[in-house]
This record gives sequence, structure tokens and C-alpha cells, in this order.
Amino acid sequence: MRGAVIHAPGDVRFEELDDPKIIHPTDAIIRTAVTCVCGTDLWPYRGAEPVDQPHPMGHEYVGIVEEVGSEVTSVKPGQFVIGSFATSDNTCANCRAGYQSNCVRREFMSTCQADHVRIPNAQGTLVATDEHPAEQFWPSLLALSDVMGTGWWAAKAAEVKPGSTAVVVGDGAVGLCGVIAAKELGAERIIVMSRHESRQKLALEFGATDIVTERGEEGIARVKDLTGGVGADSVLECVGTPEAMQQSLRSTRPGGNVGFVGVPHDVAIDGQELFFSHVGLRGGPAPVRGYLPDLIQRVFEGRINPGKVFDLTLPLEQVAEGYKAMDERRAIKTLLKP
Repeated sequence: MRGAVIHAPGDVRFEELDDPKIIHPTDAIIRTAVTCVCGTDLWPYRGAEPVDQPHPMGHEYVGIVEEVGSEVTSVKPGQFVIGSFATSDNTCANCRAGYQSNCVRREFMSTCQADHVRIPNAQGTLVATDEHPAEQFWPSLLALSDVMGTGWWAAKAAEVKPGSTAVVVGDGAVGLCGVIAAKELGAERIIVMSRHESRQKLALEFGATDIVTERGEEGIARVKDLTGGVGADSVLECVGTPEAMQQSLRSTRPGGNVGFVGVPHDVAIDGQELFFSHVGLRGGPAPVRGYLPDLIQRVFEGRINPGKVFDLTLPLEQVAEGYKAMDERRAIKTLLKP
């Protein structure tokens, strides 16, 4: 098969790879329908995470089941499936509590920018659609495997409620999906921190009511100005930098909540400041598997269309250009077609 391999920062190549095989009886092999480049893939691409040796890339996927292990009964060959970037058995105590992304048998997907993928823990990870969906649905279904599921988790972790005010910090694909989630969960006002016109336009289409372009103390002051001087009920931190975390915590009212889903890089939180702020803080890898049935239904009903975050489509063999376009902010998110 063929797939993306990162060799060093800025160096992603499309190469011949070994075909995936069933290793454990809980595995499945899928033929990729579409996959994509994620904002988190840019951390190693930009050198913010080490690349010690060449390795495959990608953790978002939808596809058709080609083979299943002997213990997999929830899906069968020929079915169209959506999964999560974090696999789970969906039966352990953590899964039953709603934290499938912290399953005791969890494995993080890392080989999905390829034409075939082995899915560990397939029994609990994969969700099959009733029939093969029309290709027009593929981008939105693909978004569910990470960015939409993560945006949904950000809103849930921040406890977005009907009639509330939410702030979204970050205008990448996860932040934009966070706008969708906040709208679906009933937020009356959705303030998006964004400096990019194309992303602002999409945020407004998804349900944002206000755009704030300021950053740092000026950004915090602007949010306070828009919220009667107290801050927002819920803030979705969708970046993972120290600046984004500070922006989020200080834009939240006392008694409000921050849902942080940006993978933290050099983020440190002042315990004294958090203690006296009365701000709640919850986050981590999104338990996407728990949300999939509901989100799939919302996609098919036309209630949400997160596939719009894909503003560049390329053949899989041009994956390197997909990384470059996102790194240079010429694209929000790159869809890849095998």
C-alpha cells in the first residue's frame, strides 16, 4: 500500500509501505475512503515535537471494512465505518464512564494517511452506517473521527448550556467545529477569537455571533466588554499554547468553565490564579467514540456540516502539499483522497 511518512520537520513523503495485517483477533482492516491532515500533525512538521525516526502519519479516517479479526462481530467486511483517533474496547470502566479516549486498552491511531489502515480494538471503536453513504457526506463523517468530535468535547467539557455565552479560542478546524457544537448545545452568544477572514466567515456561517481579533490582555478586555464585564460562561480552548490557555482562563467568568482540547505545548497553569478565579477546567483527548452515533445522525439529518472545514482537497499522493498548505495557512484543513 502507499501512505505518508514523516522523515524530519518539513519533510513528509508519500511512500510504499507494508500492507496492514490482522495482528490481534480484535483488529480490522479498512480501505480508506477519505483521510486528511490534522492541525496536530503540524506540531512535528514544524519541529515542535521530535521526529526521532521516519514514521507513518495520520489519525483520522473513514472507510470500508475489508477484513476483521475472529473476535470482531460489531462490523463486517463491506460495511462503511467511522472510528476515533483513540481506539477503545468500549466496555472497560473508563469507557462506561464516557471516557473512551482513556480506555485501558487504548491505542492512538497514527497510520491513517494511507490507502489501507489496521484498526485496533475494532469491536469497540468502529461504528458502521446502515448503508454506504453518498460521497457528499464523506467529509463531514471524516470530521467526526477527530475535529468535530473534539469540538463537541470542548463544548461539553466547558459545560455549554442553552442560553449561555461561549467563547472559542482558536479558529482552526477544531475551533470551528467547537462553534458548531456550541450552537447545537444551545449557546445564545458565541464569540470567536479569529484574525483570518476566511475562517471568520465560516465561523459566522456555523453560528458565531461575534468575532474578536484582539489577543492577550486586549483580547481578554474585549471579551469582558462583550459580556458585561464578567467574562463568558464557557470557553473552548482549541489551540494548546500558553497564550491560548491564559486567554481562555481569563476570559471566563467566576463559576464558568474552560474546556481545553488543544494538545498542550509548554502550558503551565498558575495554581493560585486558578484557585481564586473559581473557574472550572476540564479537557484532554476527546472521547469521540461516545459521541459518534449522535453526531452521525446529525450529519445525515443535515443539522451539522463540519465537512466545510475542508477547504483544500488533494489526491493522497500529494499529501506533502497538504501539510505545506496548512502550515502556511493557505488551508484550514486538507482532505486527502486515495
